[in-house]
Formats: sequence, C-alpha cells, structure tokens
Amino acid sequence: MPSSFKSLSDAFYSEPGFESLRKIIDESDVVLDFYKIFPDLEKIVKAVKVDKSTLLLKVENPTWRLELKFREKIIIDKVNSYFKEIRINKIRFA
Repeated sequence: MPSSFKSLSDAFYSEPGFESLRKIIDESDVVLDFYKIFPDLEKIVKAVKVDKSTLLLKVENPTWRLELKFREKIIIDKVNSYFKEIRINKIRFA
C-alpha cells in the first residue's frame, strides 16, 4: 500500500474537512453519555441537545430546574472532566 494512504480513523481526526462532523459527534456524545455521568438525574432531567457548546436540559419540575441552575457550574465541570476537554460552556433549561 502506498505511504500516501491514510486509515479512515487518521483521516477523520486529522483532515480539516471533517471538523464540523467531529464537532457534531462530540456534541451528541454529551447527550448520549449524560446519564453515565449523572445516573441519579435520569428520572429528573432529559438531555436534549448540545448547540454551540450549550447543553439544553429539559426539566419539568421548577424546583429541580432551580436546583440544577444553582449547580450549573458543577455540572459543566463534571461533563468537561468526563470528556477531558471543554465540550460545554453553558446550560440552558427548558
């Protein structure tokens, strides 16, 4: 095989053309792994999506929404430390 060929994995992680796709996958990983990071919130919160480093959480109970708003910084830090990089900067509650 010629040395100019790259594996699909190498191309995906190194080529600038795949940057937007990498970002979409990183954002969806936050939603998919949210309950691995916070298993105790599974019955309280629904992670909806991440858009422009903002995590959207759906919370039906206003008391829980307020409590989570107070813990926003802790949640952000825990998510970012789980992924070992900054994935979210802000949380929006719906």
